[in-house]
Amino acid sequence: MFKTSRITSLFFLLFSTITFSQNELSLLEVKAKKAYEYCSKENLNTTYCILVDMNIHSGKNRLYVWDFTTNSILKTGLCSHGCCDSMWGEDETKENPKFSNIHESHCSSLGKFKIGKRGYSNWGIHVNYKLHGLEKSNTNAYDRFIVLHSWGMIGDQESFPYGTAEGWGCPAVSNKLMKYLDNKFKTNTKAPLLWIYK
Repeated sequence: MFKTSRITSLFFLLFSTITFSQNELSLLEVKAKKAYEYCSKENLNTTYCILVDMNIHSGKNRLYVWDFTTNSILKTGLCSHGCCDSMWGEDETKENPKFSNIHESHCSSLGKFKIGKRGYSNWGIHVNYKLHGLEKSNTNAYDRFIVLHSWGMIGDQESFPYGTAEGWGCPAVSNKLMKYLDNKFKTNTKAPLLWIYK
């Protein structure tokens, strides 16, 4: 159940002094509440979800594993976006990424995704998870082979003012973060939600 408590509020106050402003946490809480409502309605995992805020510079942590039961952040990390017309592997659009649902655009898509089956990846730890677009903005994700995977070019530490290397549209994370996510996904009884937004 999505709930707030004095202890949770205290946790957030403490956590915000380390990493986030109170405003950033408040916005994240609002997004998480909407995510929980959506997951409940659509029969998705109501234990946790993954939120990716593309308003944040790509060299800063912008992926959040959000725990619905404690109303708190379990894990954060870097997350890449697609290069579109820019150079693959560079960080040219670190502050202002473009998005598209079009085949061969090499752009990421915004919106809600259902995290699907585990598969083999040529990148990182050789594990990926299929993504099923749930909105108009990402209906082609599965056919475009947009998957969640790791990539050796993505580190575990924030790189700001430098950005994260840009790929061909997949939300990619570090190998260490992918191992964490992979272990978490293996215990799922219901598919979790990935929500990429701006």
